[in-house]
Amino acid sequence: MVAFCFLAAVFTWGLGVFGSSVYLHEVTKARGWSVSLVSAGITVFYLAAALVLPAVGAAIDRRGSRSVIAGGAVLLALGVGAMGHVAAPWQLYAAFVCMGLGYATMSVIGLSATIAPWFEKYQGRAVAMALTGASVGAMVVVPLVALSIARHGFPATTTGAAAVAAITLVPLAVVVLRYRGPAELGLGRDGAASPEARAGAGAAAAAPAWTRAEALRSLALWSVAVGFALGLTAQVGFFTHQVKLAEPVLGATGAGWLVGVTGLAGLLGRLLLAWIADRIALRGYAAAIFATQALALVVIVIAPGAPILVVMTFVYGFCLGQITTLSPIIVRREFGAASFGTVYGVAGTVIQLSSAFGPALYGVARDLLGSYPPVLAIAAGFELAALAVVLAGGRR
Repeated sequence: MVAFCFLAAVFTWGLGVFGSSVYLHEVTKARGWSVSLVSAGITVFYLAAALVLPAVGAAIDRRGSRSVIAGGAVLLALGVGAMGHVAAPWQLYAAFVCMGLGYATMSVIGLSATIAPWFEKYQGRAVAMALTGASVGAMVVVPLVALSIARHGFPATTTGAAAVAAITLVPLAVVVLRYRGPAELGLGRDGAASPEARAGAGAAAAAPAWTRAEALRSLALWSVAVGFALGLTAQVGFFTHQVKLAEPVLGATGAGWLVGVTGLAGLLGRLLLAWIADRIALRGYAAAIFATQALALVVIVIAPGAPILVVMTFVYGFCLGQITTLSPIIVRREFGAASFGTVYGVAGTVIQLSSAFGPALYGVARDLLGSYPPVLAIAAGFELAALAVVLAGGRR
């Protein structure tokens, strides 16, 4: 289960989230369309995903992951395959909608809800390990796509990438995800096989289920939703503008390398979280990560040299992989597995909708204030607000 979710994350983030920057460049070059027109398509991608996230979580709770993720893999492949052949803006937006719907099924919510019934003691480790696939997608898939475009062209590359994604993910989803939980195999959670272990896992599974209405009244859930929405709005905006921010200091080539280093840092952060997630107080750890990100931004503002920029961006990227993974782990620990998809669907929608506007907020603030340092200072304030909200809403 974890290996499949890891592989799904590789394709979803590699061809969807991080691949969007490649599509932006190639479509504007091929069609002569404005950057703003194509960028709006990327916003459509995130908004389409956000709007269906509650339905995705609820569907996985009710019917299991197999049909949801298999269908999402087909939609993702259709969107990616169409991207290299769009001839009108409406076709571009339709392709991004398909990609967004596919991404929703295999985003943090979809993959975490798939894993939730299978683990109790090691649920933090399992989710963190699965989502390391997102970092691998950035480090492996995006460079391979760029290399293929240089050799075979954009249309052939998107068609081939779509075929590989569909041929890989759909059969595996049908085979691997045919069981909704370990009880169907006569096992307990965490792979337990003894009657005592199964009994313990059964007691955990019997924890009260939450309805969406009950979740909406929970301060603990809203603290996760609002806190991580604030943090990820600042974070997504930073990484979207990273190249433009770094280019005056490092040059175009150096800024490109810095993006790769950031992806590596995110992978290392997720690996650390996988090692410690089940042994720590998660809200306190999340607060420490937000504080570290705020400090990194402030240091970049007050000491804007190349060495500081590289080191602090690495620190910020190290936190990136953990922030995107911590919110489902916290919700799973505090609300249980029985209705995880439904409950986290509420938080995930708020987080996704808010963070989708991070790049635009950075851009508007940059134009109004004239440079990036004031924008980074404001973003640091967002991080500190996230810290306060996450700590304030802890369940007692």
